[in-house]
Amino acid sequence: MSGKGFDVVYMWVDDLWPGYADAIGRYAQSAHDRNPNRTRDNLETLKFSLRSLELYAPWRRNVYIVTCRPQCPAWLDRSHPSLRIVHHDEIMPADILPTFNSFAIQSYLHEIPGLSRRFVAFDDDMLLTRPTSLDDFVERDGRIYYDFHGHLPRRALRRAASPWNAALANNVVLLDEVDPAKRHPGYLHAPKMLDVDDCAELLHRWPAVFERTRRSRFRAHDNVAFDALLPQYLVARGRAVAVARAASKRRVAYLGLENVELWNRFWLWRIGMSGIKFLTLNDNFGPNPNQLAVRNARRTLETLFPAPSAYEIRP
Repeated sequence: MSGKGFDVVYMWVDDLWPGYADAIGRYAQSAHDRNPNRTRDNLETLKFSLRSLELYAPWRRNVYIVTCRPQCPAWLDRSHPSLRIVHHDEIMPADILPTFNSFAIQSYLHEIPGLSRRFVAFDDDMLLTRPTSLDDFVERDGRIYYDFHGHLPRRALRRAASPWNAALANNVVLLDEVDPAKRHPGYLHAPKMLDVDDCAELLHRWPAVFERTRRSRFRAHDNVAFDALLPQYLVARGRAVAVARAASKRRVAYLGLENVELWNRFWLWRIGMSGIKFLTLNDNFGPNPNQLAVRNARRTLETLFPAPSAYEIRP
């Protein structure tokens, strides 16, 4: 697709790729580093996300899938004219690779050559469930919409906290410099429109913090969460719009898929009846997934998005 519209950028990885698990083992220093939930591709959610994009995102232009070399989904049609695989070494310095840190990778997405000035960042487990338009991302005055949930934590950091929660708390420290009088909105898993210039500005404002984050091979307690911080920063400065909390509940849903199959089935049914537009299905299966729960979650995706997209290799 060419002409007006916005590019879409995904981050994706598959820990079953030959050698990848060995690389994690060489560099990992904690149980968090070895957490398979962030690197497993047992549901192939990227495939279904691309199907949802084709169905419900007429505004899409080019699609970029960012991953480590030489990975590429086996089912992906790399000849598609609007699709490109971008390996980490094309946008990130060699001396910080390999990296397994999504915070670090997110901070480089805006450096993809040829990327539209504004683009929509998806995690590979994010799907569209209803038709979307540019009005779902941008206000009439040009400011970007962002969905939030609650407020960021202000509790003291503890070594027992996960690197993710620590990063959100670290965001608070930075945001207090921008707007110390406000409670900063909390992160919500959803596709986000980003602006290349805004990304560069954020990195320029806190260079030491981002240098430290970028050099962490895994998420670490002294990192910041880029995809949460940028929307929070722009809203604090009045340059982006926070969607009203009630409106966000009507359009965004997050579901952690657990090893309890009935739990997953109930919440997938309830979300399907809710009319939301943006759905994140997070892998919470842990180190020993219940295969029945996995199969039924996969079956739900196949029911929602049965037809292969043009991004897939045809038989």
